[in-house]
Amino acid sequence: MPSACWAWPDPVDFSARHALVTGGSTGIGFATARVLALRGARVTIIARDPGRIEAARAAIAADGGTVCAQAADVADATAQDRAIDAAEAMFGPISLAFANAGTGGAFGPLTQVPDAVFETVLATNLTAVFRLLRRVLPGMIAARAGSIVVTGSLASVRGMPMNPAYVASKHGVMGLAMAAAAEAAPAGVRVNCVLPGFIDTPMLQQLGDDPDAVRSRLGALVPQGRVGTAHEAAELVAFLLSDAASHVTAQTIAVDGGILGTLMPK
Repeated sequence: MPSACWAWPDPVDFSARHALVTGGSTGIGFATARVLALRGARVTIIARDPGRIEAARAAIAADGGTVCAQAADVADATAQDRAIDAAEAMFGPISLAFANAGTGGAFGPLTQVPDAVFETVLATNLTAVFRLLRRVLPGMIAARAGSIVVTGSLASVRGMPMNPAYVASKHGVMGLAMAAAAEAAPAGVRVNCVLPGFIDTPMLQQLGDDPDAVRSRLGALVPQGRVGTAHEAAELVAFLLSDAASHVTAQTIAVDGGILGTLMPK
């Protein structure tokens, strides 16, 4: 008689999971929402621009994904909570979250940054993530299951000139993720932080008038010799959210083509 075969469940199958993605209308957020949806998750995307978020929802749905869109500015606490409430009413409790929404702020010397600019960047990049964690962690802890990824930056671990608000916010959000991970770990809930390098997204393309020139200039600074794609970053996020990373928490992982991990001779 042939022996019976048994296989482990697919650890990257997100079927029946409700995944929340902020900043989900473009770039890494959209790419991640699409990956999660195509692997079975019920995905809610949140972003500010109603037109862009509807286009993102339609694109994911056209590929066969189950997705809803909530237009909200995450820096507005009431709007973010309202969007999450609507998402849970549609798809049930959130078990996966990617806190990705962010803003680059404005470039200029620290001594010339107005309070309003500094506060606006922190409101989106740090305070909104804190509120998101505060909102979704209790349900995950009660269920003793869940995974959260937050988006940091190379600026989470490096000092960069001429954009102090962004650097401060990204240092802060990495620390926030580690604090949340320490509190949530006993309940089996995981929190990790990804550090995108030079990834070909709308935010990167805003660094110059010619997108091809921007990609070429920044790609030359990467050990791999190119900028990354949003899909490459999305695959890392999806892994960290998945059961394949069940013993991975309180980690900060770069997807940067080797920038942080190398010292390239000139």
